[in-house]
Amino acid sequence: MLYYLIVCRSLTYAQRTAAALERAGITAHILRSPKSIAGEGCSHSVKLSQRRLAAALRVLHRVGLEPRRIFITAGDGSYREVEL
Repeated sequence: MLYYLIVCRSLTYAQRTAAALERAGITAHILRSPKSIAGEGCSHSVKLSQRRLAAALRVLHRVGLEPRRIFITAGDGSYREVEL
């Protein structure tokens, strides 16, 4: 199954992002970012279904929570960054 990871700068930011999406009816799960995409330090991500990205971006823009980076899973389990 393909899904997106919205990378957040902190756990608090990830919690706010997930809460805003859940309020809008978009299922979102918080998880530690995989090491391959975390960059320097640790970060958290919000995982959401591939079909819900456009709606999620509209919600996040409306509430002022602009994503830092977004990744999509590839068929082999790796991640590829999505241009915003």
